[in-house]
Amino acid sequence: MLEKEKEIGLRAVREAMALTAAIQADLTGKDTLTKSDRSPVTIADFASQALVCKALSLHFPGVSIVGEEDSLAIRRPENRGVLAKIVHYLQRYDPDMMEALICDLIDMGGDEPAETFWTLDPIDGTKGFLRGEQFAVALALVRGGQVQLGILGCPNLGTSPGGTLFWAIRGQGSWKIASGGKAEPVHASARSDTREMKFVESYESSHSDKNTQLEISRRLRISSPPEQMDSQVKYGIVASGAADIYLRIPHPTSPDYREKIWDHAAGSLIVEEAGGRVSDIDGKKLDFSFGRTLRDNRGILATNGAVHGRVLEIIAELAAKN
Repeated sequence: MLEKEKEIGLRAVREAMALTAAIQADLTGKDTLTKSDRSPVTIADFASQALVCKALSLHFPGVSIVGEEDSLAIRRPENRGVLAKIVHYLQRYDPDMMEALICDLIDMGGDEPAETFWTLDPIDGTKGFLRGEQFAVALALVRGGQVQLGILGCPNLGTSPGGTLFWAIRGQGSWKIASGGKAEPVHASARSDTREMKFVESYESSHSDKNTQLEISRRLRISSPPEQMDSQVKYGIVASGAADIYLRIPHPTSPDYREKIWDHAAGSLIVEEAGGRVSDIDGKKLDFSFGRTLRDNRGILATNGAVHGRVLEIIAELAAKN
């Protein structure tokens, strides 16, 4: 089941990993655009989305693609230099990648969610990308509001050049492969003593309520400080047992913020199929049936499963005091 989707998705994400890693290695400040929310976005976002959208549209015509980017910015005359760079990198993989085609491919990611759709984050963790650190290419297939296939490419994770590629199919477990290696199953940790657990959270302070998360870590008596990193790489870390808790509580200045579906679809399934547990901070399952955001969910909690209930209890206790 979903073997074709898995194979095409893996191939597309693997190529996007190599492409974005090459761009990261070459990146200079002048190649950076700016989104309206002032978070930087690079040529890698657009190139990655075009590459993946071409593969998906070729093999699965008619299936909606819900992506993060559109081509409006790079169609502007003042950004022709950026578009030229995108063409340069993409033509390493496909000589037919010309400007008009690239823009059209990027815009294929502008669909709205349907009963069945792909959701893509071409560069998850843009600031980590710009710092030369962790980022991911995240692709998921959603059906009936539930993620069925998740693929997570992490070019800078692990000791092997080329990074680590994770994937999961619902009901079939989670897997990873390092560049040049063999596929192997991944499992969340079996740790139950919270003092031995590891906690991961977003690098950016604006992404979550770090003071509350630190207090939760203290109450759990976790001995090591939270490890900070960008992107859905955190899900891969939890799924493979290198960490036990990933928590994302909405920042106090934006308590009503709702997460984007492409930021969590792939990673959440990979953790669940590895034996972990994923919910929002109220204990509700993530529901991907409300469009481009997790409208019915608040925050994110991913764990190895053993500590999930206790973390939810502490969150509720702290909320009751405020």
